[in-house]
Order: sequence, then structure tokens, then C-alpha cells
Amino acid sequence: MIDSYVRWAILGITLATFITRSGPHLLGARLRIPPAFDAALRFAPACALAAIIAPDLVFTGDTLNLTLENPRWVAGVAAAVIFATSRSMIATIVGGMAFFWLLKAWFVG
Repeated sequence: MIDSYVRWAILGITLATFITRSGPHLLGARLRIPPAFDAALRFAPACALAAIIAPDLVFTGDTLNLTLENPRWVAGVAAAVIFATSRSMIATIVGGMAFFWLLKAWFVG
């Protein structure tokens, strides 16, 4: 059986999500977002993705590992260089993964 504090937590999170997500829809045209804030919102998905991926690249277990023995870190840097030079998402994914597999085979194999 679920404890009452868990039920209150679920209800609170549900209400917070509903209020924050439905605000722009309920206010409609009355809500004016400044152009600078609107432009900044375009970067939110990329920032969220970087916040999810970056720790996985640089940490081995609980320790920060920015050495050449960390194939994820080195492949991530290589993928960033590939994207900076080609601006192609497909080339970034394929090149980064190929680099990772080669490093993994070299260091582990």
C-alpha cells in the first residue's frame, strides 16, 4: 500500500506540472514573452541533452576521468570536432561512435 506522503508527493508534482505547462495555453494572447527570453528558450533542449550526456562522458564510476584512457571522453571530443567542422548530425553520430568503438577495442581489447 502506498503511504500518504507518496500520494501527496504525486499530487503535488502533478499539480506543479499541470500549472507550469498549461499556463501559456490558459493565458493565450495575453502572455507576452520578451524576444530575448523567447530566443533563449530555443537552447533549452540542447542544454538539457548536454546535462544528461556530459556526466556519462567524463565520469568513470564516481571519479572524474579526463584522461586518454577514457574512450567515452575522447570520442565525445572527437564527435564535437566532427560536428564543428561538418555541421552534420549524421556524421557526428557515425564518426563519434566509430571513434568510440576503435578506442574501446584499442584500450580494452
